[in-house]
Amino acid sequence: MPMDDPTPSRTVLTITNAVIIPVGGGIEWFRGWLTVGSDGRISGLGEGEPQQGQGAQGEVLDVGGAFVAPGFVSAHSHIFTSGMRGMTPDDSLYGWVGQQSTFISAADEDDIYWFTLHGCLDFLNNGVTSAYNFTDSRVVGRYDPATDRREIFSIRSERYLQRQFDAARDAGLRTMSAIRVDSEFQRVEQAFEVFADAVEYARTEVPADLSLGQSVFGAVQWSAEERAARDEVRMMDAHGIGNQAHFLETSEALDQQREKFRWYEDAGAFRDGFLFGHFVHPDARMAETAARSGSGMVWQPTSNGRLGSGVADIPRYRDLGMPIGVGLDDQSCTDVSDAFQNMRIGMYTQRAVHRDASILGPAEMLRMHTLGSAEALGVADRVGSLEVGKFADFVVVDPTSPDTGPVWNVVAAYAFACGLRNLKKVFVGGVLVSEEGVSVHPSAPDASAHLHDRVRRAAARNGLRLAWDA
Repeated sequence: MPMDDPTPSRTVLTITNAVIIPVGGGIEWFRGWLTVGSDGRISGLGEGEPQQGQGAQGEVLDVGGAFVAPGFVSAHSHIFTSGMRGMTPDDSLYGWVGQQSTFISAADEDDIYWFTLHGCLDFLNNGVTSAYNFTDSRVVGRYDPATDRREIFSIRSERYLQRQFDAARDAGLRTMSAIRVDSEFQRVEQAFEVFADAVEYARTEVPADLSLGQSVFGAVQWSAEERAARDEVRMMDAHGIGNQAHFLETSEALDQQREKFRWYEDAGAFRDGFLFGHFVHPDARMAETAARSGSGMVWQPTSNGRLGSGVADIPRYRDLGMPIGVGLDDQSCTDVSDAFQNMRIGMYTQRAVHRDASILGPAEMLRMHTLGSAEALGVADRVGSLEVGKFADFVVVDPTSPDTGPVWNVVAAYAFACGLRNLKKVFVGGVLVSEEGVSVHPSAPDASAHLHDRVRRAAARNGLRLAWDA
């Protein structure tokens, strides 16, 4: 079953003796090989051993029967939060966000660079090779759900945004960068200019092979003015990009949140490329309207559990035909950026809520966290599955180290029984980026040292104190 690119680049890496879980192509798994071209893309894969002219060129890596699967795609992430794990352990969304906002208000453009770099390297160490990243806004403030207003303290320089793009680029994580419009807090045309500058910076300063594009950071859930939805749509149209809106995440202030659905609807936001982040508490009309428009949703099972937000009705969205992606959300509300854990929590909560063990299986869950997320983001031509022509972003997972026992079902063993302890290697574009949970990036030690030092100092500037710091 060889599947070669008719015009392959020079082979630089051959993976052999692998149990390949491609996710795409209608094949569940096979025992075989995979080759990577000098362009960082998959140039061939097939069953058995590579034959003459098919592979065994460049570096040859025999993985000893380990699983080889696509890198995970986190379709909803706030990567700058890597230094905020364990914060407000018993708060729901708004209390948790409030404490986060207090902390991050003391961060400067150098702080945000190292926070983001550390978070990106953490994702890569854990097998997440592509991410939709909500950048932290230039606007320093705090949202009050009781009044539905945001108190503004200051507005940072544009460099604060740019340094977050720099960090993702320097880490080597493929990202789609989400940018907030912030037209409520400065002159509208100025906000649009800043947004355009940020889009242009990302397009010119991030190499094309690492950039998955730009997006509007949908923030109407925290907006006090209906025109915020129209402003977001203007930026979608002006730049030809999508929008992912945090929406109906929490059961708090539901009537207030549901009213804002109309704002988006009247503004003409709903379309292919519009995504609802979370979408835990819509009513039936909202779900049906969203599905008819071609809009999708992104599910954060671990985050929704950690914050007590609720359980999204994934089977309903699936039955409505909505594109569904999966995200790890904040490192501060998943605490461990563990896509294996995220898959299990997702499957188990759906099965418990619906009292049906067949409602969501491991193959579908794995697909949602890889190819499904790529499809929702509109980048499935590049990432999300192991197919010829796509980027060679993959993980090597060994179910024998530590031993998880006999493999009765390959995909079930991968999704149910394996975890970060079994994750041996992570490749992006066919290049090793992490081994045995340790980043090979030259800046990884500096990123850790900077994170600890800068978090400590930023916390102190706002009267916050860490309980313990190494």
